[in-house]
Amino acid sequence: MDLVRVAALLLCFGVAGVVSEASDHRYKQGDPVPLYANKVGPFHNPSETYRFFDLPFCIPDHVTEKKEALGEVLNGDRLVGAPYKLDFRVDYDSELLCKKKLTKGDVGKFRDAVTKDYYFQMYYDDLPIWGFIGKVDKEGKDLSNDNYYLYRHIHFDILYNNDRVIEITVHTDPNSVADLTEDKDIEAEFLYSVKWKETTMPFEKRMEKYSQSSSLPHHLEIHWFSIINSCVTVLLLTGFLATILMRVLKNDFVKYADDEESAEDQEETGWKYIHGDVFRFPKNKSLLAASLGSGTQLFALTVFIFVLALVGVFYPYNRGALFTALVVIYALTSGIAGFTATSFYFQLEGTNWVRNLLLTGCLFCGPLFLTFCFLNTVAVVYSATAALPFGTIVVIVLIWTLVTSPLLVLGGIAGKNNKTEFQAPCRTTKFPREIPPLPWFRRTIPQMAMAGFLPFSAIYIELYYIFASVWGHRIYIIYGILFVVFIILLVVAAFVTVALTYFQLAAEDHEWWWRSFLCGGSTGLFVYGYCLYYYFARSDMSGFMQTSFFFGYMACICYGFFLMLGTVGFHAALFFVRHIYRSIKCE
Repeated sequence: MDLVRVAALLLCFGVAGVVSEASDHRYKQGDPVPLYANKVGPFHNPSETYRFFDLPFCIPDHVTEKKEALGEVLNGDRLVGAPYKLDFRVDYDSELLCKKKLTKGDVGKFRDAVTKDYYFQMYYDDLPIWGFIGKVDKEGKDLSNDNYYLYRHIHFDILYNNDRVIEITVHTDPNSVADLTEDKDIEAEFLYSVKWKETTMPFEKRMEKYSQSSSLPHHLEIHWFSIINSCVTVLLLTGFLATILMRVLKNDFVKYADDEESAEDQEETGWKYIHGDVFRFPKNKSLLAASLGSGTQLFALTVFIFVLALVGVFYPYNRGALFTALVVIYALTSGIAGFTATSFYFQLEGTNWVRNLLLTGCLFCGPLFLTFCFLNTVAVVYSATAALPFGTIVVIVLIWTLVTSPLLVLGGIAGKNNKTEFQAPCRTTKFPREIPPLPWFRRTIPQMAMAGFLPFSAIYIELYYIFASVWGHRIYIIYGILFVVFIILLVVAAFVTVALTYFQLAAEDHEWWWRSFLCGGSTGLFVYGYCLYYYFARSDMSGFMQTSFFFGYMACICYGFFLMLGTVGFHAALFFVRHIYRSIKCE
């Protein structure tokens, strides 16, 4: 019980700790309001972001860095005090920020940034603001005739209600620019203006504007219609297949019952014929048990994340909340992986449970760690904010060492002491029967292709919205729709795996254990195929860093999907196989 309390406290402090400051956001006229500059980067490459002062902006005499929570650092946030002075309810008109001589090198940096469509991000009293740093005036198709300009004057429009900041918008003056076209030193004056206006909007609703574009009635209507159309089609097809399967099974039960009554020595055919082999334990049972343990942990992680999302923890721009929750919950659910893997391993009469536990702990974390090492190295080479500081890496290693590993071992010990035996309705014969030759479409890879397509077709519409949020600048807030789609995904994946398992057994192929896991998880491969389509056809991402981050981390996510859905498919198939063989008389 104490461990549960510690886990709850860790989660509460971890998620709550991403809110920027412990202030009540109340100010008097003239009070300084915190303004932090976060990062700059190419608009179409969300992972490729750099520190704000990596570009030669007006740098204050003393740069103050804000202490960030774990999730903020993982999100690539690097907040520093901005040079603008935006005191509460104090207007400024063309206030001079600084006069600066831009060298040829500075001009080259800014011109390169303008060419790549760089944007900047700041936070004012925890409200995010964005703006572009410059513009390109194109003169025909010849790039050599293009003119490059840097915005020098920024306007801040701020709304307030009594003593609180409600909204802030920023826009640039297109007529106040510095010409960056030629490689030469230039003198530039950087200015800013501030205009305060009163509003009646309550403080509690000030974050709603950031999700309005996602929740407009016509957007929601189209979104719901697309999802319902896709899900109804998939569920009708699934129901159709379920009806056929139930009818076939009913006929099988009647047939086998008649065979038992009419002729005791009559040769058995179909799936009953292999009753002595269907519960023969599979090869590589330690790897299967570890896969089921990791898949169960990832399923529990997904469920907890959905619970937090549905209760409103991941509201727009709650910086780093999702990453903090992922790290903390994954650490706290490692005991589930240890218990599930070791318990099932002993049910399969395994003996080396320590090796099985090590395999469980490394099965998902190992590829994720190797991917992180490579991508973090890339980020370090690029000097991007995605590169984690040494201190953050130490914190993650400590979490893994002090929380994840002990809970994994405790779960493994509990699974070892769990005396549950494998429940097989039929006795297994001493020697396995030979599997008859099967047509090509009944082999593993074609079966995986058929198994993955139907669940993927139920979610592919929603994938676009998720990708546009994770790898773009859209905000995803409709977690209710996502949860419905997730439930449908689980149902369809489970049923398709059951149907293919039946056809496999009917063909007298008794090696269904691994096949059911691979068929259930094959949807993850389809999702990765969608990544290729999204990157090249639906996005404007480019460059080695962004490409490696996109395909590297999506590979880890799709691998996690593979393990989770493979676990769902396997358990559905196991339940089905036990049920049908328990329903007939096997001697």
